[in-house]
Amino acid sequence: MTPNELSFIALANEYCTAVTNPPEQSSDFVDGMLRLLPRLYITASDLSVTSLYGEGYLEQAMDETLYSDIVNRVGALMGYDDTYLEVFMADMKYSETPIATTISEGLADIAQVLYNFLSTVRDAPEEVVSEALYAVRTDFTEFWSQTLCNVLRALNAVKYQS
Repeated sequence: MTPNELSFIALANEYCTAVTNPPEQSSDFVDGMLRLLPRLYITASDLSVTSLYGEGYLEQAMDETLYSDIVNRVGALMGYDDTYLEVFMADMKYSETPIATTISEGLADIAQVLYNFLSTVRDAPEEVVSEALYAVRTDFTEFWSQTLCNVLRALNAVKYQS
């Protein structure tokens, strides 16, 4: 396993811990996410893994209760600042009405992928870890990289433009 792959696993763990057990102060949470999300993006971007079988696999370990708990905790912590206008949705170019989304849901979406990844690789043989890294990297390019950037932009606005 490469140093970048190990770093990604550590960052995924740090991220999941941060969103499942957020601090009591929203400013501390925002500051932590503004430091963590860019590192996670860079490390995921630098994953260069291939699949032996053509597609990776991630266990579906996060249940709806944990997902909702993250959304509710982060949403309560963020309060009014949780909602922001989404400009990168495919439907937005056809809409005359702004589309709103929440920081809490975006962070929970990312957490779901990373939680499933961590559950898959925990105590797994290297071949399974390699397939899981391939799956999480594929999912990054197709889904959660844009979510991460959108949430980062919203958190930046909370921090510096409030």
